[in-house]
Amino acid sequence: MSSQEFDIAVLSGDGVGPEIMNEAINVLHTISEKFGHSFHFHEGLVGGIAIDTQGTALSDDTLNMCRQSDAVLFGAVGGPRWDDPQAKVHPEDGLLALRKGLDLFANLRPVKVLPMLSGSSSIKPEIIAGVDLLVVRELTGGIYFGQPKKQWQSLQGRQAVDTLAYSEMEIRRILKAGFELAHARRKNLVSVDKANVLQTSRLWRQIAIEMAADYPDVILQHMLVDTCAMRLIRHPAEFDVLVTENMFGDIITDEASMLAGSMGMLPSASLAGVPLGRTFGLYEPIHGSAPDIAGKNVANPIAIILSVAMMLRYSFSLEIEAQATENSVFGVLAEGYRTDDIMSHNKTRLGTKEMGQAIVQGIKI
Repeated sequence: MSSQEFDIAVLSGDGVGPEIMNEAINVLHTISEKFGHSFHFHEGLVGGIAIDTQGTALSDDTLNMCRQSDAVLFGAVGGPRWDDPQAKVHPEDGLLALRKGLDLFANLRPVKVLPMLSGSSSIKPEIIAGVDLLVVRELTGGIYFGQPKKQWQSLQGRQAVDTLAYSEMEIRRILKAGFELAHARRKNLVSVDKANVLQTSRLWRQIAIEMAADYPDVILQHMLVDTCAMRLIRHPAEFDVLVTENMFGDIITDEASMLAGSMGMLPSASLAGVPLGRTFGLYEPIHGSAPDIAGKNVANPIAIILSVAMMLRYSFSLEIEAQATENSVFGVLAEGYRTDDIMSHNKTRLGTKEMGQAIVQGIKI
């Protein structure tokens, strides 16, 4: 097995971000020692801490550092101290700027219900049994980025507008990611839209139908987003890969996270290309900065550690190393170790650092 070198931009951010990032870095050090690779870490500021220190949620220097890296590892941003809706800059602006500036158009969020955690979900165990799905969310277009986007005062009172816009190019590339990932999995793709109301969704559906001819082995199904939200709770095991636009994806991925019992369990990858080999990406847990538990050694580091596994797989093409990381996480959970968010009867409670250490030890074996 040949050793390789990789440059990783590390953006810990706010709240629990630095705590969970420490455990992710420890995992990468362990992978380095076991498999002979070299990971070079380059730290930068993002979010609230960047606003306080640099006056912006993401500096040009930090963005350029990310561009020069092989991948970005991201913690979390935000907190009450930066929540003023009238502020000119917010911590989340840094993440949006990263997505746009790095052209991270494809967000992958896997949701897999592990048998040993079926009791952690608020959904009945028989409903979530066998759930193993992947949501592919378009990340750099749609209503979050469309213009005009503004508020103003009129004779009728205050008004606001946000613009939902998509080009054919934006739709085709995210659908291609969805088709390719479905082809590599169980060959079932659900395209989620609102074609009964929105013109952007009608264009989305037209293009999906056209592209389906290039993937004859993939079963394509169209589903309205409200129907999808319902079926994710009623019959979640029927889904394989779902592909959808930005805002719909934002909502249904948070909903789907509850199938697994906790946001603290779920990783994500935001990619700058269709996953067909080594692809630049940003990797982060889907949970937020959780300022109420920051510094208390109770945050679950598993989501960011599984995000590391995704980074090893998609950006570095290190499949064996990715599987070693995932297998260690699953092994630790099978042994009954839990953090607060997934704690259940007769299990052993671990803090952030202790859970990270247990996973590191599992990789070493």
